[in-house]
Formats: sequence, structure tokens, C-alpha cells
Amino acid sequence: MQCHYFDAGVCRSCTFMGQPYAEQVAGKEALARGLLAPFGAAHWLPAVASSESGFRAKAKMVVGGTVDAPTLGILDAAGRGVDLRTCGIIAPGILAAFPALIASITRMGLAPYEVPARRGELKHLIVTEAGDGALMVRYVVRTEGAVARIRRHLSWLQDALPPLAVITANLLPEHKAVLEGEVEHVLTERDVLPMGVGDVTLQVRPQSFVQTNTAIAAALYRQARDWVDALEPASVWDLYCGVGGFALHSAGPAGSARTVLGVEVSADAVESAELARDALFAAADDRRRIRFVAADATAFALAAAPDAVPALVIVNPPRRGLGADLAGWLERRGPAHVVYSSCNVESLARDLAAMPSYRVARARVLDMFPQSSHFEVITLLERA
Repeated sequence: MQCHYFDAGVCRSCTFMGQPYAEQVAGKEALARGLLAPFGAAHWLPAVASSESGFRAKAKMVVGGTVDAPTLGILDAAGRGVDLRTCGIIAPGILAAFPALIASITRMGLAPYEVPARRGELKHLIVTEAGDGALMVRYVVRTEGAVARIRRHLSWLQDALPPLAVITANLLPEHKAVLEGEVEHVLTERDVLPMGVGDVTLQVRPQSFVQTNTAIAAALYRQARDWVDALEPASVWDLYCGVGGFALHSAGPAGSARTVLGVEVSADAVESAELARDALFAAADDRRRIRFVAADATAFALAAAPDAVPALVIVNPPRRGLGADLAGWLERRGPAHVVYSSCNVESLARDLAAMPSYRVARARVLDMFPQSSHFEVITLLERA
């Protein structure tokens, strides 16, 4: 893939841009194999490649420029907006929505936030696309006055952009380097974006985390499901469960006796997971055996009674990994099998070093982030 922004030097976010894609995937797999080699003679399944372009179903765009000539993209070293409205890794449906969204900034009079001067109103636009083309658009603004402006132009925006399903205004009044604030105003009747991912329709609320590469996320969930189903555990915990992707894929068919418990610190994500469960399983017995709780994954595990430990644990931590406490808990009290999905193979290796009772039995690289050094690796761990 070639990118005119990269070639012109205005954006270097995709550090592998221009490198043949087969070489990117091979390099990622070689890195994963090398770092995980000390932890068992794993059976490596073939790496799962992505589409090289148009794979990002979620775009987090910094708004710059002026109210009459806004930019969508990133900021340069001086804090000025760099326009990336035709970025090739973003899903085509999102790119097609940008002209109307840019026009809305001008129409609503939302002055882009100027980082050096600490003035302005609109900081980010966050756009998520479902597989059916439906969109969720979130305006990240500083004040309640901006929320009122967006609300006044809601009908115009919906007419200009028919795929819009959910529109929100997120409040981030502080000057700090974060993407969004805590307060979310939902401006449409719908507050959930259904996203078909693999064999499950996830119900994505505005502040819920969802993987940006839908096709690779589907392959990731199916791989975990296949391993879980082959082992037939009676009980599963999904720690860092997010909106329920792993938990719901691993729950077994309707009427199964397998119990599944998802643990996620975000109450918003837990509500999304419960909505997805209720849409997927009609029977009350299934809803009772598949539960989600809002709690810190490490604190939840450490507080669990010895007889509560399940037959299998799934973990999908952030880039920092499990950390010493949760890795130590798994080492001391964990089950015979763990499915560990990692977006950072280096932190995965650190966690495995703290869990010497486990060995990597199976592993697979899934290229969630083409054109960059990042990727996902999923492993099946078993006690030696």
C-alpha cells in the first residue's frame, strides 16, 4: 500500500507504510515466535492477514484548522491540524461521511480547539462504522453550549448523512491529552450501534471499546471459541471482557450447561455485553449462565474464593499486560488452561515469565493493525 500523506512526510503514523505487506506479516510472526520460544514448543497456526487498506472501522480524528476550513486528522509538532480526510486505512464508509461531518462543523459554528492557545470548542470526531454501514458519530467538545448547537442542527445532519444511527456529544472541558471525557450526551433516539463481529452481534455503546479491525476481530474471537469448545470447560471467566466478544463466542450454543462470567471495569461496556447476550440468547436459563460484572479484573480475581476458580480463563488485557498481581494469581490458583489474547507480545512474554507453571501450547498471530508494528497474538496456555 502507498500513501500520499506518508510519502509527503505529513503523517508517519503508519511506520511500515510502503513495506510489502507479506513482509510485514512475516516479520510480526517472527518477532512473536522469537519472544515466546522460551515458554513452550508451541504449535503455531498460520498467521491471519488483514486487508491492507480500508480496515479501520473506528476513526479517531483530531479537529484542527478553523471553523470555516476545519481539518480532520492529527496535529503536527506545533499543535496545528494536519488534514487526513482521505486516509487509506480508514473504512470507505467512514471516509464517505467526512464531507458531511466537515460541513457540519462549519454549519454548527464549532470552532476547532487550538492546543497551543488553549481556546476553541471542538476537539475530536470519533466515527465508528458497523458492517451494515450504520454509523456512530461522537463530537468531543468543551462546553454544554456546543452540545446545544449540535442538537439544533441534528435534523440537518441526519438528512445530510443517512447512515447515521447514533450521534452523541462528549464533554471534555479540561486541557489534557486524552481522547474523551466522562460525560456523554446521546442526541439520537438510539444509543447503541449493533456491530456484527464473527458469530455475534455486539451492541456498542458510545464509550465502549471495540476492536478497530472488524474482520480480524472476528477471526480472533472464532479462534478462541474453537480452542474453548475443544476443551469443553464447564466454566469460563473472561477477564477484561469489554463488550463481550470473547465471552459470547465462548458461551456454547443455546441450552449449553457452560457458565461464563465476563469481568470488565467499564460499566458502559458491561451494559453493552448484557444487551448483546440478551439479543443472542432468548432463554432465561442462558441469560442466567452468562453473566457480566463491572469490576477491576485483578481485584475480582484476587478476591475470589478458592472454589470459585473456573475451568478456563480468557484474558485480553491492555498493552501493559496482566501485571504482577494477576499473573501471580494465575500462577498460584489459575486453571489448567488459559486463553491469552495480547496486543503487545513483549508484555505477554513478561507475564509468561511470571507464570512458569504454564507453557504455550498453541499460538497464532492476527494482523489487527496493518502498516504498523502492532499486531495481536492469541495463545492457548496449559499447565506443564
